[in-house]
Amino acid sequence: MVSGDGSGGEKWKRMGQRELLDCGIFKVTERENEGPGGRRGSFHVLEAPDWATVVPVAEHEGQLCFLMVRQYRHGADRVCVEFPGGVVEKGESPAAAAARELVEETGWKAGRIRLAGSVSPNPAFMDNSFHVFVAEQLSPAGPASLDEHEVVDAFFVPVAEVRSRMGTGDYSHALMATALFLAERLLRRP
Repeated sequence: MVSGDGSGGEKWKRMGQRELLDCGIFKVTERENEGPGGRRGSFHVLEAPDWATVVPVAEHEGQLCFLMVRQYRHGADRVCVEFPGGVVEKGESPAAAAARELVEETGWKAGRIRLAGSVSPNPAFMDNSFHVFVAEQLSPAGPASLDEHEVVDAFFVPVAEVRSRMGTGDYSHALMATALFLAERLLRRP
């Protein structure tokens, strides 16, 4: 039999913090925390801005499709197929970031954007959130407007193909699998 109360459900108290490294897109900090029963420990945390991803859905050539992007990812050293997304800028709402990223990366805009859900990418050592939106009623907005180091191809992929390929090959980005799950859950609601 499994039982609680060790108490893993208790929030630890932050006693202090110091920045170890500022990498621009994230910071590494060391936190001194005190937990149940007075336990103390030092924990390394990656502090990053929130991210917003948008799952654009549209009829394309007679099929229900997702508008996706393909780009090289330096961390994995390979090309990934993903939903458009990026950093939520300071002072920007996650919904505004999702709408902006859609236009910037694909050249398409949405008539309607809905929140599908928000998750913690890895709460063990990261402090940010990942917000997923569904974009509908797509229309062309003009050419994509990419950042200096972005090289992105935007294209429509049938929903059935994305479902079958997610978690394999170019479709192996874990946050995109999460985005697909959250988007499809929202799209199934009446």
